[in-house]
Amino acid sequence: MERHTSSSAFALFLLATNALRCVSAAPAETGSGDTAAELLSCGEAYYYASKYTCYDGDFLCPILNGEPTLRCGPDCYLPENYSCSEGKLVYPPTGGSEPGTNPGSGGDDEDACTKPPTTQQLSDPPYENYFYSDCHSATQVVVTSPLDTSNLTVIGPRLLVAWPAGNSGAVAFFRPADGRVNGSLSIGLSGVDSAAGFEYLQGVYEQPAQDSLSDLPMVGVRAVFNLNTSATLSVAILGSIRNIRDFTEGPSLLYPIIQDAIEYNQIEDGGVEISRLWLDNVTTTSMSFTPLPGVGEITINNGTLEMPAGGYAFVAKFDYPQLQQLDGSEVLNEQSQSLIQEEAARVTSLTFLSYSQKLLAGAWRFLTYFGRDSMIATLLMQDILSEGEGGAIEAVIGAVLERLNRTSGVVCHEETIGDYATYLNIQRNETSTAPGCTYLMVDTDYFLTPLMENYFLNTDIGRGRTQGFLSTESTLDFGNAGLTYGELALINARAVMEKTAAFAQEGGQTQENLIHLEEDEVVGQWRDSTYGIGGGRIPYDVNTALVPAALRSISALSAAGWFQEYPDWAELAAQYAQVWEDNTLQFFEVVVPASEARQLVDSYTESSGYGFPSQSNLITSDVVYHGLALEGNNNQPLVKVMNTDDCFRHFLTNTTNQTQLTSFLNQSATNIRTPFPVGLLTPVSLVVANPAYGGDPVYAANFTNNAYHGTVIWSWQLAMMAAGFQRQLGRCSPSSNNETIPEFCSNEAVYANIKGAYNDLWDNIEANEQYLNSEVWSWVIRDGEFVFEPLGALPPPAGQNPTESNIRQLWSLTFIAVKRDEALR
Repeated sequence: MERHTSSSAFALFLLATNALRCVSAAPAETGSGDTAAELLSCGEAYYYASKYTCYDGDFLCPILNGEPTLRCGPDCYLPENYSCSEGKLVYPPTGGSEPGTNPGSGGDDEDACTKPPTTQQLSDPPYENYFYSDCHSATQVVVTSPLDTSNLTVIGPRLLVAWPAGNSGAVAFFRPADGRVNGSLSIGLSGVDSAAGFEYLQGVYEQPAQDSLSDLPMVGVRAVFNLNTSATLSVAILGSIRNIRDFTEGPSLLYPIIQDAIEYNQIEDGGVEISRLWLDNVTTTSMSFTPLPGVGEITINNGTLEMPAGGYAFVAKFDYPQLQQLDGSEVLNEQSQSLIQEEAARVTSLTFLSYSQKLLAGAWRFLTYFGRDSMIATLLMQDILSEGEGGAIEAVIGAVLERLNRTSGVVCHEETIGDYATYLNIQRNETSTAPGCTYLMVDTDYFLTPLMENYFLNTDIGRGRTQGFLSTESTLDFGNAGLTYGELALINARAVMEKTAAFAQEGGQTQENLIHLEEDEVVGQWRDSTYGIGGGRIPYDVNTALVPAALRSISALSAAGWFQEYPDWAELAAQYAQVWEDNTLQFFEVVVPASEARQLVDSYTESSGYGFPSQSNLITSDVVYHGLALEGNNNQPLVKVMNTDDCFRHFLTNTTNQTQLTSFLNQSATNIRTPFPVGLLTPVSLVVANPAYGGDPVYAANFTNNAYHGTVIWSWQLAMMAAGFQRQLGRCSPSSNNETIPEFCSNEAVYANIKGAYNDLWDNIEANEQYLNSEVWSWVIRDGEFVFEPLGALPPPAGQNPTESNIRQLWSLTFIAVKRDEALR
């Protein structure tokens, strides 16, 4: 039985059933007085009477804004938009229609959304991701169901709901009931057919109840949840995504202060609602499971649920202040509106992460502010993001300034909000719901001024917005109330100048004066896992690229009239930048003689045990690269891991030491176009780390294909590498700023190598198009070939916790803007 929608003026939304027992999971009551509590049957389907009409005993049509649509053959319609003639829709309406059963209007719904919801389904087996956004809220649902090939020590049945508002969520973990073998339980959502394809989620919006503690509506989603066999819901966590991550990524931590507040209550029709009042004593999160007709009742058993096989009406909701989402037309600038159709999937994902006061880092694990992520993404996507007040670029810059540490000038790495903020405050014996920030990263401080220069100096709208933006006063509860954005920008710039001064002084070019990680911290830049930079204390990317880029931008902003309290910065910051550009690479350079390099690669290939070929025969000259950091683990003075962090220097700087520039670009090009493990290139794209030349076994042990920053692929690094090489190659054409054309442009061999690397990289990127929107992915060797593998599907390294990749990461959407320059083919 098929049900379709036909529409040209607007989208009429029609849901249908499949062969399984399905429910048209419509929005909840919205204050119109209709409770929509009971499921009714319509042929093989089940529906809510407040949201659908059943025609002829087996055909469903939706109720839109309180008005039932009518049936016309295989379609549903509103008479003000269409007429029906001989079972076919006629547009425009003629004023008369064939009769259809109309049970009467449900009345005007003052809370109905005027735009249709935005939905998206993204598959990354064993993870199925579903996104739903409407005018009330935004939700992500992740269903994890093990595959036959899944490692069952890592992957188990799980239903997770994530909300950007408050970085909130709920999760339920399942196991087979009655001692059935692990791996026998499969879970999933049932979809219903619509004009846009199968729809799996419907919005929930419920006006505040009389006894509501928050006086806010309950918002969330409904779905139909299926179990292929009887199951036990063994663990539920409700409240913050951070609490959920502590359980999934840490040593399975469950906090009594959180878990003891969970209530399990029987509801109508044999269902159970699981709910929890947050630590703020105001907000409530709940999820409920109601058996569909023919499915047995759920049994509550000492904090677990015993659930028979079959389908369930599932609802997840909470009452917390919501964010104002930017839709596709609002997040993109005027010149890029065509991308809404041309890059529909990426733009849809971008809108889920884009809000009026901030852009979010990734779904589901990072649905909150991360300073580094949002600034890198904006730098890469600036050409297509919306400008001006209320636009995406100012949302990012404003979010960074709001969260700046006014004392130190350090940029906030990650905000802590919602229930988790209250939890951390309680641990400090503070009774407060105030948000917080972490300020442990040393790289994030240096992205802000390049971003401000690019926008406020290099765009027409940005130049016009400078005074208005800088005079904006901070309003969020991060400790900066009363300070203007201009004052906060100055605090950051002053911190950069102070931290970089010692190295820039005459005779100051020593290792001691380079930027170090914060004391007692093991992370400090984007490779922020325990072994991300091999235990190093002095990161390569920060010192050789980010610092000089920030200094160049301070110089440019000062020359444009910013930072008037320090009129010498225009010249002084430029002098500092020159010293940092010219005198930092040598600290990190590694030169491996060819014969030694071949031995190291052969040894690594054999000891790693992956089964890929060594390809050491490709090494015909010294191997040159720059290590990840100084002062690494096992008393390593230099972390000898080839890497992709060259991209920062390519993308953020235009260095002028010609001998150094030519050599650096040439070795970088060679490494990214040479197959791993000799270089960085694999059929599933560039690995961000290659430990083959380390010598010490610690390198191969810590940089693996199942480590978060090991021999894995990060999408945004591909984008920045491609954009960086394009920037450098672009310097070979005469420019309007009278920059001297670099010497590498006239060196035929070097220029050909760089251009060849650019094209090899783009060929590889295009071959891996289907993976580019993911945060990070890995590989396995099958039949002697590199094959894509989700990072989360691999067991974690020994002694480490599993890391699940986000299906969508903000900076992994940058290929919306980063495109191949066809003129460089």
